Amino acid sequence: MPLPKAELHLHIEGTLEPELAFELAARNGVTLPYADTDELRKAYDFEDLQSFLNLYYELMAVLRTEQDFADLANAYLARAAAQGVRHAEIFFDPQAHLARGVSMGTVVEGLWRALGSSEENHGISTRLILCFLRDESAESALRTLDAARPYLDRITGVGLDSAEVGHPPVKFREVYEAAAALGLRRVAHAGEEGPPAYITEALDALGVERVDHGLRCMEDPALVERLVRERIPLTLCPLSNVRLRTVDTLADHPLPAMLDAGLVCTVNSDDPAYFGGYAGDNFAAVHHTLGLTEDRLRELARNSFLASFLEDDEERRARCLAEVDAYEFAGDAVS
Repeated sequence: MPLPKAELHLHIEGTLEPELAFELAARNGVTLPYADTDELRKAYDFEDLQSFLNLYYELMAVLRTEQDFADLANAYLARAAAQGVRHAEIFFDPQAHLARGVSMGTVVEGLWRALGSSEENHGISTRLILCFLRDESAESALRTLDAARPYLDRITGVGLDSAEVGHPPVKFREVYEAAAALGLRRVAHAGEEGPPAYITEALDALGVERVDHGLRCMEDPALVERLVRERIPLTLCPLSNVRLRTVDTLADHPLPAMLDAGLVCTVNSDDPAYFGGYAGDNFAAVHHTLGLTEDRLRELARNSFLASFLEDDEERRARCLAEVDAYEFAGDAVS
C-alpha cells in the first residue's frame, strides 16, 4: 500500500501517454509524425524546457472532444490512485486548445466528466486550476479568464506556466487581480528556469498562495527566510527537474537542503508521461537517491495536504492527514 499523498503540480496535458495519443489520433483522424508508440516514446528525450514544450503542444492535436479530455483525465486518475494519490489539483492550458479551435466548454466539461466523479470512481478528490501561458500576451490571458466565466463552478484557481525566462510574473498582474476579485485561488510557476526574483515577484505582484517549482529560492537566503516565515508552499517536481536539466542529476537536487531550511516542500510529477514518473515514482526516487528518511517522507506527504486548497472540505483534509500519520512503511515501498 503506497504512502497517501496529494498531488498539487500536475498538467493534465502532460499525462498523455503514447498509447493514448495514438488511440485518440485514430479516433479523430489525426496523423502523428511517428511510426508507432516506440518511436514516439523515444522523442520524449528532451534537451531543455523548450524542446519539451514543442512536443507537448504538437501532441495536443489529438485532443478534440469532451470524451478525449475525459479519457485523458480518467487515465491519469487511475494511475495516480494506484500510487497513493488521495487528492489532485490539476492544471490545464486552455489557450493551447482555444488556438486549435477547441472551445473552453469542450475542455472544461470534458475534464469534468472524469473529475466530477473522481472521488467515487478513483478515491481522489480534485480541484481544477486554469493556467495562463506566460509566453502569450497579458491580453490573451484576460480573454481566457473571460471565456472561463461560465465555468467557474468547475474551476478553483488560476496558475501560470510554459516558458519562464523572459516572461516575468508582473506581466500578468492585471489578470491575477481579476482572478482574485472572482474568488479564485492563485498559484504560479516561478524559480524553475527563471531567477529567484521571479518568485518574489509572483508573491508581490500576483499574490500567489503557492509557488510551483521554486527551487531556485535557495540562491537567495532572504527569500528562503521569507518563504519559511510566511509558510508559502513549494510544489517541487524532482524527476521533471532532471529531465529538463534544471538539475544535472537527482543526487544534486536541493530538496534535502530545502527541508532542512524549514521550507514547506511538496513532491509532484509535473508532466509524468513525459518525465518518467507519476507522484509515487517521484517519492520513491527521492527516497532512494536522496536518502530521505521515513519522517521526511511523511513530512512531504503531510505538506501536500496542508498546502492543498481543501479549505472547503476540512473533514477530508483531516482524514487524509490521519491516514498519513497512521501509515506504516514496509521496506522500500513508499510509492
